[in-house]
Amino acid sequence: MEADDVTIREQNFHSQVREYIICFLLFAVLYIVSYFIITRYKRKTDDQEDEDAVVNRISLYLCTFTLAVSGGAVFLLPFSIISSEILLSFPKNYYIQWLNGSLIHGLWNLVSLFSNLCLFVLMPFAYFFLESEGFAGSKKGIKARVLETFVMLFLLALLILGIVWVASALIDNDAASMESLYDLWEFYLPYLYSCISLMGGLLLLMCTPVGLSRMFTVMGQLLVKPTILEDLDEQIYCIHLQEEALQRRLNGSSTCTYARGGFAHQLSKELDSIRNVRNKLERRKRASGWEKNLLYPMVMLILLAGTTISVLLVALNILYLLVDETAMPKGSTEHGIGSMSLSTFGVTQAVLEIILMFYLMASSVLGFYSLRLFEGLTPRKDDTTMTTIIGCCVSILVLSSALPVMSRTLGITRFDLLGDFGRFNWLGNFYIVVSYNLLFAVVTTLCLVRKFTSAVREELLKALGLDKLQLSYSPTDPESGKLSANGHQKTL
Repeated sequence: MEADDVTIREQNFHSQVREYIICFLLFAVLYIVSYFIITRYKRKTDDQEDEDAVVNRISLYLCTFTLAVSGGAVFLLPFSIISSEILLSFPKNYYIQWLNGSLIHGLWNLVSLFSNLCLFVLMPFAYFFLESEGFAGSKKGIKARVLETFVMLFLLALLILGIVWVASALIDNDAASMESLYDLWEFYLPYLYSCISLMGGLLLLMCTPVGLSRMFTVMGQLLVKPTILEDLDEQIYCIHLQEEALQRRLNGSSTCTYARGGFAHQLSKELDSIRNVRNKLERRKRASGWEKNLLYPMVMLILLAGTTISVLLVALNILYLLVDETAMPKGSTEHGIGSMSLSTFGVTQAVLEIILMFYLMASSVLGFYSLRLFEGLTPRKDDTTMTTIIGCCVSILVLSSALPVMSRTLGITRFDLLGDFGRFNWLGNFYIVVSYNLLFAVVTTLCLVRKFTSAVREELLKALGLDKLQLSYSPTDPESGKLSANGHQKTL
């Protein structure tokens, strides 16, 4: 018996070490990728080792950690689904025994823990540390800035805890709830994170439909559209004339002292805009036939199919919610990963669910930066401040942490939420879940109908020649970068 107990303890020890190593390797890969992404957009600064450089470097490491956690939250549910299907397909394979329920649950718990840590501690610390200067009258330096940062964090924690205490006391005023108000670890933090997850779900609900319709425009800008009823040579010729006219005016303004300054800067911006249009037209002219006539329609059909399937799955989930209460999103504490398949069509449906999750996440990020409220957070290559990077990391963390909950709530997958992700209070509210599904389906459908009806209307006007009636000067079309009025613009 003692030998058997030692063997079991050794197996548990080796299993724990193996899980720690796997988690460390996965996080190390995510951290390296996140570091390269942030440094690609971060504004370049001098290499001087001063106080601000040290603060910026610390904030950079914290932002990289947060972005890595966001990546882990995005890959969490797809990794769990594909792991379950692999275990079902190869239950006795020796080389995949490391892929077990204990590892999956450990990953969910780690992502939940680090999400809370980044959202409530690291990102506020990075922001306050970046903006701190030390208290008045104290000696300047890193220690003074750290002291001011911790004081600000303490005051922020008191403010948030007070708001949560008042809100929970107003919502639940029974005796049991009043007693739980004094329990910080078991009540405050889960309740606070539940509120944050609900806000993240609402943000996804607002951004994803916009991103799904915006995705067609972005792919239309990246790919070459088919040339239908357009004379590219005529448009390029008109662009050359406008470019030469603007260049002559710019050269003339440079010789006049009174015309320098803002007027010359405006002419330079217009000249750069027209050159961008010319480059796009020349690229369309050089594009091969398969790229224009085959690749573009295929990509548009794939995007349309993905959006349509998502809306249909949400509609089916609404029906399931109305007739079967087991369709409600719920958490699971069992380590039964790989015991049964949650996909009707097996691996094929699991792969489709994973593709839809990544598609929805990409659409939500695109829709987030397309909203006017968050346009200021759009990162620019080599020209993004650390304050903007902190805002982007917090936004992406909120979106990515809510992605597993949204995927399960909308019925994209039937995989139960694990760890703290399944303990959110609002997941058990039938009216909130049904309303969430209805709003997503209706708003997404309206955005797509508006997108395609406007595109068809523009093509009909172009085919009938009525677009030439637009006489207002517009160097570029914001949707496609083409000349307005089919190239017949007023020459400056």
